[in-house]
Amino acid sequence: MSTAVGRIIAHLRDDGGLQGKDIANIVAVSPATVSRWSSGKATPDLRTQTVIAELRYVVDRLADLYTPDETRLWLHAAHPMLGGERAIDLINAGRTEEVLALVEALETGAHT
Repeated sequence: MSTAVGRIIAHLRDDGGLQGKDIANIVAVSPATVSRWSSGKATPDLRTQTVIAELRYVVDRLADLYTPDETRLWLHAAHPMLGGERAIDLINAGRTEEVLALVEALETGAHT
């Protein structure tokens, strides 16, 4: 049975190049838990669902700029324009707006 969370996780894998272990690390659960979410055998709590949805939005925005493999690396890299922090950590901390501001700057070429 396909669930909304399962479809988002599949999208993150396909379009964001993220593996189950990446998603697990981002939301601080085990890869087995992500597997259960993917298969519809379990559902994450509301806060985690929010983080996953925000991650999807960022991945969708990055898709215009990068391949899935490049997106995965971008999310895991420390960025000078994020104060040396990683996008995945900011998304998990509820600071997605900062990540989106950087993505917008990249889209408009204003990051230079």
